[in-house]
Parts: sequence; C-alpha cells; structure tokens
Amino acid sequence: MRTQIPEATLATARGQCADEILRSCVHCGFCNATCPTYQVRGDELDGPRGRIYLIKGLLESSPTSDVAVARTHLDRCLTCRACETTCPSGVRYGELAEIGRELVQEAQPSSGLVRRLVLAVVPRPKLLKLVTTLGRLVMPLLPRHYRRLVARPPKVPLVSAEASNPNRRKLGEASSDSPHQPTAEPKAWLVQGCVQRVVTPEVNAHLAALLRTRGYQPVSNREEGCCGGLALHLGDTAAAQGAMRSNVAANAQPNSDVIISTASGCGVTLKDYGRLLGSPEAASFATKVKDASEVLDGHRFDRRPVRGRIAATVAWHPPCTLQHGQRITGIVEGILRDAGYRLVDVRDSHICCGSAGAYSLLQPGLAGELKARKAAALTQERPDVIATANIGCQTHLDDAVDVPVVHWIELLQ
Repeated sequence: MRTQIPEATLATARGQCADEILRSCVHCGFCNATCPTYQVRGDELDGPRGRIYLIKGLLESSPTSDVAVARTHLDRCLTCRACETTCPSGVRYGELAEIGRELVQEAQPSSGLVRRLVLAVVPRPKLLKLVTTLGRLVMPLLPRHYRRLVARPPKVPLVSAEASNPNRRKLGEASSDSPHQPTAEPKAWLVQGCVQRVVTPEVNAHLAALLRTRGYQPVSNREEGCCGGLALHLGDTAAAQGAMRSNVAANAQPNSDVIISTASGCGVTLKDYGRLLGSPEAASFATKVKDASEVLDGHRFDRRPVRGRIAATVAWHPPCTLQHGQRITGIVEGILRDAGYRLVDVRDSHICCGSAGAYSLLQPGLAGELKARKAAALTQERPDVIATANIGCQTHLDDAVDVPVVHWIELLQ
C-alpha cells in the first residue's frame, strides 16, 4: 500500500511504525473473511481493510478523513486480531489499531459516560468490588449486559497464595530434611487481574493449589495493578503505559522467576510490555510472562467435579487473546484430553464471542449478536460444560447458555 504521510509525522516513532505496517498491506481482503464485525454488518469500513484505510487517512491528514467516522468504525473493532492470523502479508493490525485509536482520541477526546466509568472503576479492584456488591442490590433494574457482571458473588475471598500456606518454605530456604540444600522451587507470581480477583478469585486460588503440588512456589504481589490493556484499547496510551511501568517496578523486588496469567486478556498485554514501553526492564518482564497453559503443559491431571458432577464432554472456547494474540493453540485441548475429557467440535472457533474487554459494555448490540452466535456454536453438540481461558469470555457467555461456563483449569485436579 502506498502512503503519503507528512515528513513531520514520519519523523516520529509512531509515524514510522504506522508507515511500515501500512506498506505491508496488499489490500487483498482475506482479513474480512475472519472479521466478526464484517461478518455481522457486511460494511467494508467494519472490516480490517476498511479500518486500515481510515487510519491511513488520519495519518496523511487527508481532507477527506473524518475523525468521527474513524472513531465509529474503530470503536466497533473488537481487536480480536483474527485478521492477523489470516493475513498472508503479516500485517500487524493490532498495533495499527492502537495508533488509530490514539490519533482519534487526540483529535477528538471521547467524553462518553460509560467509557469514563469503565476506565475509572474497572482498573481499581476495591472500587469494582464495591460497585458490583451494590449492583446486586438493584440487579433487576440493570440492563442485561450489566447484570451479568454482578450476578455471581465470588466463591472464595482473595488471599495471597503465599499467605494461604504460612508453613511454605521461601525460595532458597533450607528444608528440614536437607538443611544444606536450598529448594529449587521457582517463584511464580500469579497475576490476580482486575476483574478476575473480584468476580472469579477461585480460579487463581485453584491454580495456586495445582502449582504447589507441581514444584512451584505461587505468590501474589501487593503492588500489582491493572495490566494497562483496558486503557490501551480505548486510546489512552499514557494511562496504559503508566500502569505498565508500575507493574514492571513491582516485579523488581522481589523478582519472580515466572509471571503467570490465567486471564488471557491480561496475558497478551503483559507479554507485549517490551514493545509498548521499549525499556530493557520491560522486555525482561515480558519474557517471564506465561499463560497458565504454558506452565501446566506436560503435567498430568485428573478430572475434577464441576457443580457436584464430573463432566465427560467439554466445548472449548479459545479466547481471541489466547489463539490470535498469544498464538497459543492446542495446549489446553491436549491437557484436557489427557485428563480424560472428550472435546466436542465447535464451529467457527476462531471467531470472537463479543466480550473483548469493555467492548460488551460499549457496543452491546454487536456484542450481543456475536454472543448469540457463539452460544449456539458451543452448545450444538450438547456438552456437559463449556471451558474458556479468560474472565471476559466466561462472564459474557455465562448467561447465554444452560450449561456451566468455567475456566479450564477448574476442570483439573
């Protein structure tokens, strides 16, 4: 794709990055075949190729570029990145979308009430917990797409994985039976997440138990903050980078051997800190980040009861942030099969369910249509349980199906 970006813009790192990405696009249109919003709306501007042209216009300061139009169609983008796994030219659409949203936000700052509330509440777990608790008192009055967020109180209180086992040896501490040999247990920082620590803290609590019996020392970090993904996807790059720098600093002392995320939406952002911050410390942090599946791969598990019974069949819903963002496929499926589950076929498993972080709150119409389609695909073979790897997908789908929707690690013991 040819570009005519002004020299002043090209002199910036953002301009150079955007120009490189734009020039890699051959506008073949393969991306539209896997774009959820293009499939629903059939509008070229609601597909990756159309959005790329809109961002190109913003960068070139084209007189025909309309910031309001660009915002509308970029806001409709899920950032699912299915287009990236389809693109034969390797176009880094996700990065370009970040730049586009940043440009739109700079030119025309959004003042939407829901957007401001999301950015103010979600990254603050204590405030989010208060809001969800109060929300349960007026749940019948809430719109359905808000109601699902407050419908399920957490099963267990949030506790430090370290504090839950006070007799656990510290990394490097001598054991009683071998006083001169330090333990080799790697210290694993379990990322609690903003929404997950409030809505499903039992997921990380269960992962901590699994890790302890498999040679890890799971810990939580009191200084952990939001991963920054929410602000990043809403065009507030400065706020996103501030959150990221805080997490990098939080890991400096004590330093963890591995950083594990059970929410793939957080994990995909944490793994990208090196690119997003550009510092050696951030790059080192990012290399330690692993999805839970990458850490548990190779270990043996048994099936675990869900709601009082052991499931036989599982419909696996791979979140976009896992399969397209982190490019992790096949690992969870292998672990579940080895544990004794039968995975049913799910059509269009590469298509987003419509959750996409705050998307289901900001674009409820499109999110609802995608949820209905995904729910039909997941339940077609009548599975005993639906498993996923992201808190957003889990809560989004939970009220659309009549079978349990759980995080996949809850199926293991």
